[in-house]
Amino acid sequence: MSSAPATGAAPFNQQGTLSDEARVEAAMRSFVREFGVTASLHMESCVRCGQCAEACPFHIATGEARYTPVYRLELFRRAYFREASPFAPLVRALGLVKPPTIAELQQWQELIYDSCTMCGRCTLVCPMGIDIAELVKEARHGMFKAGLIPERLALMDRAAQQWGSTATPGEDLPDIVREVAEAHGVEIPCDLASAEVLVTAAPAELGDHTKALAAAAKVLNRAGVKWTMHQSGFDAANIGFNNGDLELQERLTRSLVDTAVKIGARTVLLPECGHAYGAARWEAAKWYGKGLPVRIIHMTEFLDEMIAAGRIKVKAIGQSATFHDPCQIVRRGGLEAAARRVVAALGFELIELKDHGVAGHCCGGGGGVVSNARATPLRHKVFDLKRAQVEATGARHFVTACGQCRITLEQGAKHAHWDMPVESLLELVADNLAD
Repeated sequence: MSSAPATGAAPFNQQGTLSDEARVEAAMRSFVREFGVTASLHMESCVRCGQCAEACPFHIATGEARYTPVYRLELFRRAYFREASPFAPLVRALGLVKPPTIAELQQWQELIYDSCTMCGRCTLVCPMGIDIAELVKEARHGMFKAGLIPERLALMDRAAQQWGSTATPGEDLPDIVREVAEAHGVEIPCDLASAEVLVTAAPAELGDHTKALAAAAKVLNRAGVKWTMHQSGFDAANIGFNNGDLELQERLTRSLVDTAVKIGARTVLLPECGHAYGAARWEAAKWYGKGLPVRIIHMTEFLDEMIAAGRIKVKAIGQSATFHDPCQIVRRGGLEAAARRVVAALGFELIELKDHGVAGHCCGGGGGVVSNARATPLRHKVFDLKRAQVEATGARHFVTACGQCRITLEQGAKHAHWDMPVESLLELVADNLAD
């Protein structure tokens, strides 16, 4: 079930049949469970300096105070001081902090789903070291428990619950892979009993963007890697990470790791997807409670390693390029240098954006925002920031290493009637392999 707001109200959707009181209670219970030592320290540390506001692309693009990160976490902060702070009993007894109302939770939905990509730029500049992006992820968990998430994300969640993938049921993977292989003239192994590398895909690569999957196959085959895709674990979906369904995300990520272990693969190779990297590379260790039994790497790392080892060689393109740094693999993942080494191997003259590397601006569509249709106007405003910086470089090529970023930027370009193509780093490597 989904409900839309009355005219003039903040946009929201809701799922399920919980009463308003039950939704508030479910959200509060989840919030309180999230208040471990780290989250509590973050809640106590904020000094309201405003530096995070000057880092947030949604605030920069709109100038609206409600899009500041500190305001975005206000209900989470109130829940902490009422329920988990050292003086919580006194706070409740004296009525110093009111509990959230259902109306406030409904309005809050826009702030943490429509106008936040969890890009971590606010975290980067916080003088107190508060991981605001992580707190937003934890707040989304409470909203999911309350049945108060954008309906498009809820729809994707239901598909993943049923199929174990947001793209397709596992039993359909062999047919999809065969069609992609035939269409692009490349061999794509599927369901091998053993392999060195388990290759995963972003949902879009199994639908409208199959060239990326074919490009990965082309590179892997040229490098002489024994690899496979596998229907028991193939979709590097991050829908649980984005919508707050952390139990689902654990299930999806475990399917990748457990499948790799089953076939003896020592490496799980993630596609060009930023949030897939965050969900699998960093979250998985928490779920296993010990060192992971496999290595999990992003496609950018793989390309960098194969080029450095001489297992693939690429032809120099020899033109100027600028690079969009995907937030989850650069700012929060540490792959700034790896991406630039691959760019250099392609012979590009790299002209950096004004804000680049760990300080780069988000594409505006991560964290599920690109899948949330009602956030489109906000996304386009954030895109204008990126477009202006790209145009200022005068570069011939605009490259990125995240398929989700690419989709977001292409949608922004179409809306703005901007004719600058957005190119995939992986596809550039595959298209320029040298003999």
